[in-house]
Amino acid sequence: MPSEEPNVSFGNVSDSTFAVGSHAHAESHHQHGPAGERDQATEELLAAVRELRADLERVRASEQTAALAAELAETETEITGTGQAGHGRRQRLRELLADSQSLLDVLASAGAVAALVGL
Repeated sequence: MPSEEPNVSFGNVSDSTFAVGSHAHAESHHQHGPAGERDQATEELLAAVRELRADLERVRASEQTAALAAELAETETEITGTGQAGHGRRQRLRELLADSQSLLDVLASAGAVAALVGL
């Protein structure tokens, strides 16, 4: 007795997005270009982000520093994964750094990140 199931064959699926089934959902998060290719400005931002993250571990934690630390971690992940920090990410950093003005006055690393994201 022949099977009623359709036959499906996939060739090379790299850089592809697909979903199978009646309730399937596909979402693409492909990177365009090799991960990790960064220009000089992004390299500088990544170094400054890492330095500020290290400095934040040495200050008294607050709601503001926790939010900033989380955003810095996401920024580092984005840069190392895609080779850049997107406009929205830079904007969120600007806002968090503006809210942490006293931090900018104390930590040189905060000032460096602020300058690199255009604050």
